[in-house]
Amino acid sequence: MRLHLVTAGVIALMSMANAQPPATRDLNLKGDRFKPLTYDQLTPEQKTMVEHLFAGERGGMNGPFNVLLRSPEMGDQAQKLGAQLRFHSALSAKQRELAIIITARHWTAQYEWTAHRKLAMQAGISPAIADAIAAGKRPASLEPDQEIVYNFCNEILNAKQVSDATYKAAVDKLCERGVVDLTALVGYYQFVSMILNLDRYPLPDGVKPELQPLRGGRSE
Repeated sequence: MRLHLVTAGVIALMSMANAQPPATRDLNLKGDRFKPLTYDQLTPEQKTMVEHLFAGERGGMNGPFNVLLRSPEMGDQAQKLGAQLRFHSALSAKQRELAIIITARHWTAQYEWTAHRKLAMQAGISPAIADAIAAGKRPASLEPDQEIVYNFCNEILNAKQVSDATYKAAVDKLCERGVVDLTALVGYYQFVSMILNLDRYPLPDGVKPELQPLRGGRSE
């Protein structure tokens, strides 16, 4: 009888534990036009996307993911592409973050700029380079591989083409895989920038927008 009661108690405790919401229920989502969702509001498809995000390298849902939850099957595939490009591409952290802040500047994506300017500094991009990009000007001093990335990104964003000379320099330095990864990275962060601008995604408390509209809508 006593064993039966103990067994019943253990089963009850296990049932209670299994009934607890997952740790990811505290999503801490933000948004403006798109109201931040709570875990209890999510559909099964949205919960799958959330689980994948918290299990991945990001470990959270800042940025475009509150919006992307509205189309969770697409959003989940998009976040997987972003994780591949951000964490597993052929580019170095410095090359990658330079490309991201150039793209954020192109779109005047304030949150993307603020988040990745910090990451660019951590990767070794100098404040002077970031300041020049923020002002829409070509940085005065770029390392050889930074110049290749800057030229490539600037041309593909503004001219919608890449010259033979710029393409050859990029392939020589980054190899073909690196050029494809760089192009995809720019494309992905244009997508992210559009989502953030569509939502008017808020900056962290106390942080003011750093980017001003570019003259003529493009950098030099």
